[in-house]
Parts: sequence; structure tokens; C-alpha cells
Amino acid sequence: MSGDIVGAWDVSLSDGVYRIEFEHGTTTGKRVIYINGKEMLRRDWMFKLVGKETFPVGSTDTKATISIEAITGFSYEYTLEINGKSLQTFLDNRSKMSKTWVLKLDGADYRIVLEKDSMDVWCNGQKMETMGEFTENGSETHFAVENHECCIKATSSGRKRNGIVHSLLVDGIRIEEAIE
Repeated sequence: MSGDIVGAWDVSLSDGVYRIEFEHGTTTGKRVIYINGKEMLRRDWMFKLVGKETFPVGSTDTKATISIEAITGFSYEYTLEINGKSLQTFLDNRSKMSKTWVLKLDGADYRIVLEKDSMDVWCNGQKMETMGEFTENGSETHFAVENHECCIKATSSGRKRNGIVHSLLVDGIRIEEAIE
């Protein structure tokens, strides 16, 4: 990576957190996109300095677009959209549609994500094999991380406004939700 990085964003998806960096050489017309430090797209000698670059992010190929707009003279503004929404709108919606827990087991770090609309569970970028069951109080989704028994319990909050509460238990111990 050279010194032409003009934008950097952190994007939380079900399969991980991605650092997207954009390099824009306004004198050379160069555009380079890095994801987690790895070059994903390079265009040299772009004579049109404004425009859009669209590229996939993550194992689910989530659509990302960087827009380059001229502000004044040789000043540019760079914005990132994910799935056609501004990054902030995407992250706000994502926080409503998923739950994330970050924990350490046997000295290793784990990031567990529940997609509430599909009930898919991801752990460190891998979609987990799960078994769901209905209970008296809601539902439970069981899966294993290494040799640890995990369960995501979905129960009613008792309040319409709060809806369903999701809790992660690892070996019977409740894990606090992460703030992303």
C-alpha cells in the first residue's frame, strides 16, 4: 500500500469484520481497493477521476460501492455503500437484524453472529451446523464451538416494543452481547 489511501471503513458482516481501504491517485488516475490489507481491485490510468467502484466483500459476496465525487477543484469526497445503502444505514439495519457475541474459549478469540431473519449462526466466518427446537418459553438453537456446547435462546421480552430477546449460553454460562 502506498500513501494515497483516502478512505478507510470497518464493515461488520456475519462472516467477519472487514477493513476496506481505498487508494486514489488523483495525478495518476489510480484506484486501488484493499480488504483487510489485501489488494482486491486495481485500476491504473483512469482519466475520469470521479465515479463508482463496485466490488464484493466477504464469503457471501456482499455488494460494496465506493463513490468518488468532486467537491471543489481537486478535492474529493469518498463514500461507501453496502447493498445499496449508506454504510451508517446498513450498520443500523444490521444491528436490528443480527446479534453478535465476542468471547474467548481455551485462549482463542471467537465472534459468533446470529442472523435473526434466517436464524443462521456464524462463528469466525464459518456458517455453523445448528439444531433448532421449540421450548415452552420460545426457541433454542444448539451448536458446538470446538468442544463447547453453545445455545442461543430466543424468548419473549414480555413487551411488544422490545420483541424477542436472544441470549447466548456457552457451557451453560450466559455471554454478554458485543457492541459493534
